[in-house]
Amino acid sequence: MPVRTIAIGDVHGCSEALRAIVDAIQPAADDTLIFLGDFVDRGPDSRGVLNFVLELENRCAIVPLLGNHELMLLEAAEHPLALEPWLSCGGAATVQSYGGQLGNIPPEHWDFIRRCQRYYETPKHFFVHANYAASVRLDSQPDYLLFWEHLHFRVPPPHTNGKIAIVGHTAQKSCEVLDLGHIICIDTFCHGGGWLTALEIQSGELWQADRQGKMRRRDGRPE
Repeated sequence: MPVRTIAIGDVHGCSEALRAIVDAIQPAADDTLIFLGDFVDRGPDSRGVLNFVLELENRCAIVPLLGNHELMLLEAAEHPLALEPWLSCGGAATVQSYGGQLGNIPPEHWDFIRRCQRYYETPKHFFVHANYAASVRLDSQPDYLLFWEHLHFRVPPPHTNGKIAIVGHTAQKSCEVLDLGHIICIDTFCHGGGWLTALEIQSGELWQADRQGKMRRRDGRPE
């Protein structure tokens, strides 16, 4: 089997969806799973998501990207004034998954979040959480674009590097992947009743599961 590179959209605490997708993918040791950020918040089991991703690091290559929700969590942990805004943006569900106490988050979960990357690139694609400036090098992208700006506000032109962008963050409430050719958004609103999406970038194969872990059939219905 050829080596695969698979991007996974915003998980947002939906551990059952993530487990179902990984079970369907059956990643081999040489495969790479690229997570586009927002592991935590909104969904019911952020703790379970991080536990599972840490387990996956023993099975295949994992590239975790930083999302705005990880940024909010880190800010809330360091600055008391940032706690309430984060809780109101989905952080309350994360705290609940850790037994109601932010202090219950184990060191290995903090370490994982802090080593998440800002971006990742392959010969033909690059991966960021939210958005980008087309004429700015990936290593110089501003935080606001990488982590916060939705495609609803601005769809960038193709990047000058000539690569296809794979992004999350902008929830597609149609529950369908947004493919604009030069940019593909695979946040398909799992926590809100849609799907968690995984995309194999060489072949274009898709896997999708809802938050209960039911896989989506090719005709669009759950299996």
